[in-house]
Amino acid sequence: MERPPADPSGHAVMTLGDHLDELRRRVILALVVPVPIAIAAFAWAAPIRDLLCEPAMRALRAHDLPAQLQVLNPVETLGSELKLSLVAALVLAAPWIALQVWKFVEPGLYAHERRFVRLLVPMSAALTLTGLALLYFVLLPLMLEVLVSMGGEPPQLLTSGTSGTAASSPVVPTLADPPAQPMPGQIWLTPDHRLAVAVPMDAGHVEVRTVALAHGSRLMQQFRLSEYLDFTLDFALGITVAFQTPLVVLLLGWLGLLTPSSLARQRRYAIFAAAVIGAVVTPSGDPFSMALLAVPIYLLYELGILMLRVAPPSAVARGEVLGRLLRVVRGGEA
Repeated sequence: MERPPADPSGHAVMTLGDHLDELRRRVILALVVPVPIAIAAFAWAAPIRDLLCEPAMRALRAHDLPAQLQVLNPVETLGSELKLSLVAALVLAAPWIALQVWKFVEPGLYAHERRFVRLLVPMSAALTLTGLALLYFVLLPLMLEVLVSMGGEPPQLLTSGTSGTAASSPVVPTLADPPAQPMPGQIWLTPDHRLAVAVPMDAGHVEVRTVALAHGSRLMQQFRLSEYLDFTLDFALGITVAFQTPLVVLLLGWLGLLTPSSLARQRRYAIFAAAVIGAVVTPSGDPFSMALLAVPIYLLYELGILMLRVAPPSAVARGEVLGRLLRVVRGGEA
């Protein structure tokens, strides 16, 4: 059988039909992993949902507000869990999908071009994970803390025991632990400011039910489940895109459009661009959140300058990036 002709790089030249067959094969392989992951993630959708909602719960509890999310229609919880399972499947299967894309384009690349791609893919994954970790553990808790504190009214503090009517009213005890055998109708307060009631059930059983106590103010903050998850996922998507800034700087440098010295001279414009990106990416649109996000975006710009110094196109083509990086870490010049 006659072999297909080869190009100067030694790779076999594929026809249009061969490319379409290979593309179809890679698309099918790319879908093989996300589908079962989505099915498995749907079974664990409730823990995933609770994990994403925990920053909001902590912020509400910190301000003595009911740590609950509203569900305003019968299918809202199911729709939210379906969306979470799909997003989780895409996130977890992203390395596999990226591998299939790489396998599709790899045969058409020269050896030095493959070095560029092999450097960009792990860097993109590392930046994405860093951005999501920063969002969950730092940005989102700080943002919710500020937004919850600004969105309510201060509680009205009263001095206990000054009114005769109040003094004659029954006093509900505060118990750190629930009674071992609560009586039907028994009421007590928990240390986290919840009202507990022992409710009689069938067959003589008693069930303890609690309700969160809220401040007597005109404003009541309680988030809706679907809107909060949309807010969080949109923010995560914006963070993922924004944290690719060093790679954009690196690519423009490899194309010869930017140099480390020219980037260093444009720092004041980079600060303005970071503020604009922070305003676009932040779903809430409040100044505190925008400023909070603009700081890491500008630091990513500086990281891009450093990466371009360590990994210029000539060093990547010769495979010298790791050696230059080690010299920088040891305090030497790249």
